Amino acid sequence: MSTTQSERLRELLEPLVTSQGLDLEEIAVDSVGRKRVLRVVVDSDTGADLDRIADVSRALSAKLDETDAMGDQAYDLEVGTPGAERLLTEPRHYRRAVDRLVKFQLADGGEVVARILGTDDEGVDLEVPGVKGRKATNRRLTFPEIAKARVQVEFNRKDKTDMKEEEEA
Repeated sequence: MSTTQSERLRELLEPLVTSQGLDLEEIAVDSVGRKRVLRVVVDSDTGADLDRIADVSRALSAKLDETDAMGDQAYDLEVGTPGAERLLTEPRHYRRAVDRLVKFQLADGGEVVARILGTDDEGVDLEVPGVKGRKATNRRLTFPEIAKARVQVEFNRKDKTDMKEEEEA
């Protein structure tokens, strides 16, 4: 059974990432001009600040230097976190997206844009915004009902402290 370079890299690097208290979300080797770029995406339930990213980057770089996993050709190592509009593919991704607005493409062909209120092993609890002055409604989706889900960027969203201040005024 042959394995791809990304699979071999995952086997090599995942234990290091895990030892740093992070999850290895993605590995990609891309060609950029004459150079190759190894992109490693990490995350955790509490997020990953710059210090943690730097620590894991140094550990990965040292491990790669002591092996021939990337071959003899030069490459750049980029370690980062998932982007703002991340694709949700694992239950932990949904857990990390609680209180975020998400666009769901459903297995039956439908589409829902809703805020994740909570999640468990079977699915997610949502708040679907009301339309034309109607109140928001709650909805439950099981993971098999979800074909694709992506976090949406919100520019004018009030956070919980803003809402509490308005309620007290």
